[in-house]
Amino acid sequence: MRISVTALILSILVPMPGFAAQITPASDSRITYVGRTLAADGDVSFDWSSTYAKISFQGDYLAVRASDTGKDYFNVWIDRDMSAEADKVLCINSSDTLLTIVGSADFKKGKKQATHSVIIQKRTEADQGRTTFHEFQTDKGLLQAAPVKERLIEFVGDSYTCGYGIENSISRNRYTPETQNTSKTYCALLARYFDADFITVSHSGMGICRNYDDRDKNARWYMPDRYGCTFDNARQPKWEPGQQKPDITMIYLGQNDFSTERQPMRDPFKRNYKRLIKAIKDYYGEDHPILCVSTKVDKLLFDFVRECVEECGYSNVYYDGMFQAVHLDNDQELGADWHPNWKAHIKLAYALIPYFSTITGWEIQPSKPIE
Repeated sequence: MRISVTALILSILVPMPGFAAQITPASDSRITYVGRTLAADGDVSFDWSSTYAKISFQGDYLAVRASDTGKDYFNVWIDRDMSAEADKVLCINSSDTLLTIVGSADFKKGKKQATHSVIIQKRTEADQGRTTFHEFQTDKGLLQAAPVKERLIEFVGDSYTCGYGIENSISRNRYTPETQNTSKTYCALLARYFDADFITVSHSGMGICRNYDDRDKNARWYMPDRYGCTFDNARQPKWEPGQQKPDITMIYLGQNDFSTERQPMRDPFKRNYKRLIKAIKDYYGEDHPILCVSTKVDKLLFDFVRECVEECGYSNVYYDGMFQAVHLDNDQELGADWHPNWKAHIKLAYALIPYFSTITGWEIQPSKPIE
């Protein structure tokens, strides 16, 4: 499915008339951000996919003044938690633009002038651009938003984690940003199943010691190098996690190391993988649980990951392997550029639930669907 946003964008660029808007800096403490952000001079900037803001306000109108270095798409949910389908999709592709997130037409009769909540989530990855929220505008004013949930999961990965091409129904079609949607990935599915918030540190084409079709030795910069950064596409500033400490981190990498019928050398791969494990432990403590998952690309990758876990010297580090049988239907389970679509991501999430439950102690609910 390819989302058409042209008509929507034309409608949301027109601010609501007839009142003096109340203006609040984007860095206001009443707004809850989930993911890696940088606040400066009232602005909040970010580029990692799936970063989102929770906003609560009184009245009929919420707008954001924002800028983007490229063209990014955002999911919006109104008066409800995140789900696979958003209520709106916004596009930010210019500097200093005012966009109406919600207006009076978005609320049912009897709900006007009430207290409302909105979640706005970056559905495209950093290669599409860095976004800056400058301020929010309301007719009645902001309220304290919901905090980060009691459960928080961090996912470190590549295009699978970014939701690359997940909404394209034909595997031979090429990727377009409109078909990328982090809210349909295995990450979002697992987070919703366990009623958790989630953070992704992911970039399409990234590997442990070799990126997709990695031939330019001067441009090599791998996920273990990016992990400690506030922004995906900048080495500085470094990330300071602050209060957002996840309960568990999952690493889902290796697909690109084995790309284009080449495979990495065992020692460089293991050296970099262990370096990534150490970086996560340095951030969150030696007791922090890490689940290391190999993709289905090659059985040798599973051996590499298993050896890294067994040799890393840390406790609470676990491994799992996704093999070819996890999803085999290339007609029904692939999106753009032969990447997994939503059906395949659902299978991945089902396969991972028992591991998350065992490691964290979060109970499995047999009657609860993944959606």
